[in-house]
Amino acid sequence: FSGAAPPRVHSTSLGDMAVASAAARLKPLFDRVLVQRVDAIKKIGSVYIPDSAMAKISEGHVVATGPGGRNQAGDTMPLTVKPGDKVLLPEYGGDKIELDKVEYIMYREAELLGVLSE
Repeated sequence: FSGAAPPRVHSTSLGDMAVASAAARLKPLFDRVLVQRVDAIKKIGSVYIPDSAMAKISEGHVVATGPGGRNQAGDTMPLTVKPGDKVLLPEYGGDKIELDKVEYIMYREAELLGVLSE
C-alpha cells in the first residue's frame, strides 16, 4: 500500500447512463437545448395521486446545449443555460425526440421560461 487514497468509485443509475449516452450522441445546433422532463411524483407518503389529478410537469434538466445563436454580425452568442441546469418549461412547444428509449424535448433557449435554483 503506497499510502495514497484509493480512487473513488461513483455509482451511476441506468437513467444517468442513458442521459449521458444521449448527450454524447446528440449535440444540439446553434441556440437549441436538449431537455429531459422531471418525472412526476405519483405518491406522497402513502397516498397515490391519480394521473387525472396531476398537473402537467413543467420542469426539466438540461442534458446538452448548442454553442449558441448568432447575432447580426455573425458572432456566436453563448447560451445562458448549461447541462445540469434545472429549467422551467413552457406548457407547449419544443420537439420531442426519443433516444435509447428515453424521451427528450429540444427547445430554443428563448422558449425556456427560466432557470430554477436548487
